[in-house]
Amino acid sequence: MNIGRFYRKAVAAGIAADLRGKKEIDRLLAEAAEEYKGAAAEDKEFFDRDRLFNPYADTRLLTGDPETPVRRILAGIDIDGGELHLARSLNREPAGPKIDLVLSHHPLGPAQYRMYDVMRLQAGLLALHGVTVSVAEQLMDKRIEEVERRLLPANATRTMDLARALGLPLICLHTVADNCVTNYLTKLFAAKKPSRLKDLVRLLRAIPEYERSFRLQAPPKIINGKDSHSCGKIFVDMTGGTEGAKEIFDNLVSGGVSTIVGMHMSEEHLANARKAGINVVIAGHIASDVLGLNLLLDDVEKDGRLDYVCVSGFERIRRMKPESKQAGRRRSPPPR
Repeated sequence: MNIGRFYRKAVAAGIAADLRGKKEIDRLLAEAAEEYKGAAAEDKEFFDRDRLFNPYADTRLLTGDPETPVRRILAGIDIDGGELHLARSLNREPAGPKIDLVLSHHPLGPAQYRMYDVMRLQAGLLALHGVTVSVAEQLMDKRIEEVERRLLPANATRTMDLARALGLPLICLHTVADNCVTNYLTKLFAAKKPSRLKDLVRLLRAIPEYERSFRLQAPPKIINGKDSHSCGKIFVDMTGGTEGAKEIFDNLVSGGVSTIVGMHMSEEHLANARKAGINVVIAGHIASDVLGLNLLLDDVEKDGRLDYVCVSGFERIRRMKPESKQAGRRRSPPPR
């Protein structure tokens, strides 16, 4: 496939995993199309046309020709100058693996500047977990404004500019991957119905990406509650750009949620969660990102397998196909 098809397939996989459902995504895309149609001629030049098919502002093809064939990808959770220079060095080696595309999970360039926009997704997920939608939207609006102001002074194009100077195609796939891990764990917990927090952690440990984090001494951790506490209703809080509103925990409890499973949580958010009496399990930031990206790439690779050079916390682990008797993964050895 070429880079453009890779990008569109990743977006399609992220949409399919979005727990808000197709109707909501169609509404967002229709709103973007109407906005573009109604824009003045001088404003259309600056309109981000990717919004017409991609509702996630933090997922973008940043540099490179979309028609370029892609066979091997240098992929990492974070990409910076070091990873880009590695890609360039590999491309200069006569016998080395040629890199057709560099993939960052975390957003860069305009995708970083606009990351606050995808946080609106969180209000929809909160509504699915019993929070009144008007309350969710108003609390998220305040938090979104905070994040937008925080991003204003960032030098977000630094890595993208270097990729362009080195002639390397660069893409970032953020919320599309986070949707995949949120969807996967939500369905897993619904199917397995863990009774106690220790049962929930045991379920996580059976997943290769979290098994790897155990071996790397960064396992999932219960940071509020005890391993003997009941899970109750579980809210998987792993998508929507970055951490949401710190005032939301009482509303989640009122909606019936007993346990949050997240990637990370600030001390201020944790203090409020403790006041609300809600269990908190931190599955792990990098391990969860790796799981989400692997699930996304599994979907993208349905039309053909790609090769990877894995850096910056990422390991390519493929799920076993239903018709296959062999797992498509290499078990990571324990670190030495």
